[in-house]
Amino acid sequence: MSRPAAVAAALLVLASVPLWVGNSYYVNIASQILIYAVFALALNVLVGYAGLVSLGHAGLFGIGSYALAWLLADGWGHLPAALAALLLILGASAVFAVLSLRATGIGFLMITLALGQILWGLAYRWISLTGGDNGINVNSRPAPFGVALDGATPFYYFTLILFLAAVGSMAVFVASPFGASLKGTRDQPRRMTALGYNVWLIRFLAFLFSGFWSGVAGLLFCYYNEFVSPNVLALGSSAEVLLMVISGGTGTLLGPIAGAALVVIMKNVASAYIERWNLVLGAIFVAIVIFMPEGLVPGSVRLWRWLWTGMRRAPARGGAR
Repeated sequence: MSRPAAVAAALLVLASVPLWVGNSYYVNIASQILIYAVFALALNVLVGYAGLVSLGHAGLFGIGSYALAWLLADGWGHLPAALAALLLILGASAVFAVLSLRATGIGFLMITLALGQILWGLAYRWISLTGGDNGINVNSRPAPFGVALDGATPFYYFTLILFLAAVGSMAVFVASPFGASLKGTRDQPRRMTALGYNVWLIRFLAFLFSGFWSGVAGLLFCYYNEFVSPNVLALGSSAEVLLMVISGGTGTLLGPIAGAALVVIMKNVASAYIERWNLVLGAIFVAIVIFMPEGLVPGSVRLWRWLWTGMRRAPARGGAR
C-alpha cells in the first residue's frame, strides 16, 4: 500500500471511530488516546529528535490544565482563556529551557525532574490558587462555531482535529531544515557548532515547540475531565508519557501514537478484566525492550520486512529445485 493510500485509510478509520465503536465510554477512551498521543508527540520532539530525555514535561502539561481551569473559574471566556493559557505555557517552556539546557544527558534529565517536582509541590501546597487536593472544576466546554462539545462524539472530533494538526505540524517540523539541524545537534553537537550552528538556540526553539504541544494536550485533558488536580503534574505522569514514547519508538511519528494507545488501553480497558494489569503492562514493556529495542513501530516494520523477505525467498528456492 502506498503512503497516500495508508494515510487516507488511517484518516477514514479515525473519522469513523464513533460509528463503529458506538458505546460512548469507548469513544471517550479514543479521545484519551488522542490527547496522550499529542502529549507523547510533543515529548518525542526532545527525546527522539534532540536526544534530550525530560522527566518534567508533566509540569508543562499541568500548567496548561491549571491555567485554563483557573481562568475559566475567574470568568474568562473559553477562547481568551485558552489563548492566555498557551501564552503562559510558552513562557513556562522558555524558563524550563533556559534552566535545563545548561546541561545534557543525565544533568538535563535531573533538572527537568526537579522543575516538574517544584511545580507539583506548588500545585499541592498553594491551595488558594490551585485548590490543593480538591483541584479546580471546569463547569463547561466550549462550543466552537455553535457546536456544543458536551457529548462524547463531538468532543472526540474536536480532539481529532487538534490531533491531526499536531501530527501535521510534527511532520512538517521533522522534514524541515530546522528538523534536520535538530537531529544534527543530537548526533554531532560539536560538529554542528564547528559548522556555525547555534546548538543552544536550536534546542531552545525545539523546547518551545515541544512545550506548546504539551500545553495543548493539557488544555484538552482539562476539558476532557472538566477537573484538574495536582496529580497531572506528578512524576508518574512524566514517566508514563516517557514510556509511551520509548515503547512506541523514539524519533518516529507513529511510535508515540502507538505507545499512547497501548498505555491508555491497558489502563482503562484491560484493567477492567485483568486485576494485575500493571504486571501485564510491565511484561509488555520488557518484551518490547528485549525483542524490539528500537520500539514497537520500528520493530514491527523490521519484523514485517523480515517475514516478507522470507516469503519471497521460499518460492524462489522451491523453483530452483
